[in-house]
Formats: sequence, C-alpha cells, structure tokens
Amino acid sequence: MKPDDANGRLPTEQRPFRVLLISGSQRRQYNCPGVDSKSRMLMLRMADRLPADWEIDLEDLGNVYGRARIQSCNACVSTSMALCVWPCNCYAKDDKAEPDLMWDLDLYARLDLADAWAFIGPVNWYGPPSNLKLLFDRLVCASGGNPDETRIGHKNPEMAMRLEHAPEWAELSVNHLEGRTAAFFCYGDDGANEVDDDGRPKKLRHKQWFPVDEEPFHDDRQAYAPLVWQCRYSGVEVPDALWRYARSGAGVPYADNQAEDMVRERDVMTAFDAWTDAFVDHVRTKGKVPPGRWRAFGYEPPRKGWEDLKLKWRDTRMRLGIPPEGSSPDVQQRLGLNRDVTLHPGRGESTRNSG
Repeated sequence: MKPDDANGRLPTEQRPFRVLLISGSQRRQYNCPGVDSKSRMLMLRMADRLPADWEIDLEDLGNVYGRARIQSCNACVSTSMALCVWPCNCYAKDDKAEPDLMWDLDLYARLDLADAWAFIGPVNWYGPPSNLKLLFDRLVCASGGNPDETRIGHKNPEMAMRLEHAPEWAELSVNHLEGRTAAFFCYGDDGANEVDDDGRPKKLRHKQWFPVDEEPFHDDRQAYAPLVWQCRYSGVEVPDALWRYARSGAGVPYADNQAEDMVRERDVMTAFDAWTDAFVDHVRTKGKVPPGRWRAFGYEPPRKGWEDLKLKWRDTRMRLGIPPEGSSPDVQQRLGLNRDVTLHPGRGESTRNSG
C-alpha cells in the first residue's frame, strides 16, 4: 500500500512495516536518454511482489529535465564531525540558489521512516551510478552527525571544532539510522559487445595497457562494496544474502539491452525475484525498527538569520585575507599552504585573482 507519513508518529508496534525502494540509474525517458531504465522496471517489479499490508515508498533518482539534482557533499565532516549536521544543513528544501533533490524529495525523512531500504542499479565504470553515490555521500551525516546546529551557530567551523572536543559531544554523535536493513541488487553487461573474447576493449589499440587479470574485481557485486560498507559502518545491516549482482545483456549492443529485453532473461528475473523474496523474509523476521532519538522525519530547521549574517561576515573577511585569529584558515594562510585569498572564489584557479 502507499505510505502514510502520519504512521511515523505511531508507536513502532502499532504502525505497518514500511520499506523504501530506490531506482539508482541515471536514465529517465524525460531527459536526453529518452528511455526509462532497467532499474526502474525492477523497482516496480519488486514493489508488486511485496506484502500488500506493507507501506511501499518508491523513488527514482533518474535525471529529469529541469528537476533539481542531488547536490554534492561539501565534506564538512573533514573540518569537524560536529560541523556535519543531521540532517544535512548545507542545503535546504526549495532553495533557488542551490536546488537539492535530497531535500526537495524529503529523502532524509523517508529513509528515517523506513524499516528497510532496497537499492537497485547498474554498474557504471566499475562503480555505482553518480546519483546513487551522491545520495550516499550525503548520508555521511547519518553516521555520527551533529543533531543540534544551534550549538555551532548554524555552520561556524570554529564553534564546531570546539564542540567536537567538548564532553557533551559523545552523547550527540550517534548513528542516527542504526538498526535498519539495506539491500542492494546491481547488474552489469560485462562491456556489452565492446569487448573481445579475451575481455579487452575491441577499440583499444594498445591492448597491453589493459591487463584483464588486474581489473578492480572479478566478483562484480563488489562494484557496490563502498555503499555496502558505508551502511555497515553506520550501523545499517546489510546481510550478504541481500547484496547481489546479475549479469545481463553481455555480448549484445546497448540498443538491444533495454528493460523489455532484460525481462525476457529468465536467469536474471529468477535471481531478482529470489532477492526480493529474501528481502521480504529478512525484514519480516527481523521486525520493525524503532526510530532514533534525533529524527529526520518531522525535522524543522531552526531560524538562523542572525547566525547567517555572522557567517557572511566571516566569509567576507576570509575573502579579504582576514581569517579568524587562531583558526585553521589563519594557520594555513600564515604557513602559505592553501593560498586561497580571493574576492572571486567561484572562478577557476587559472582565472581568479589569487593572493
């Protein structure tokens, strides 16, 4: 059944199971590919096989013309774990300057509401699609992120660094989505019809530059290993049985490997349906997952007009080469490490006015 967010306020034992299924391919028929992806077909097929009394939330990360994209992670955590706010406050819902699909689609709240997640997508260049990787990059805040931005003046790095050393930080920094289950089904074509019988690209003139036995991995499900291990690092359970790969469309032109072609590959469909059934069995047996203390569902960001004015003043002084005394930028500037004083930080390094 369709999800009802109001159930997220019920006690765990009273609400229905809820799962979030995500199609991770970039392709949508409403952009220049002009054709929907195989992962979208698989997502819908999975939804049709799930129990009728479960809430089934669906999302397609494919690129749609004119729609916001998932913004990149700004790596706040590398400045200070306390600067990385849960849920992410680098961006905001309906922001005109930096539109962000994570916030516009309420994905933080939807991930929070679900007992389990299922990610379906292709292998692109030995890894997951860019949009899926971006989503996981933006989930770094779920792993120990700061649930109270008022303690750091919205986004003040010096305040965050001090908080990270404070005694109360141990209580604030927790895995906010811990206990949920994540499942991954990825598929690939082994280079379609672009490779020779020896596994090397046909168009490659210097074939000695492509030692087949040194490719990144021979178990192709490992293409999604960074996502799997990020989940496990953050307390999200990924059983081996729910992390699978299927080979589809190998040896044929890309034009002959669409959703309508994949659905006729009996081995692939059998493997996918078995993965879906294993997902159902695991989620049902495990039971519903209680929410964490600091939830993305129902989150209302605090007003921050005054804090933003102070951060703007800090930014202006940084552009003029006057960083906060004793701060990391101050030390770096004095040591000549990053040489990043400029009134035009948006320009490329070759054209801007660098100090």
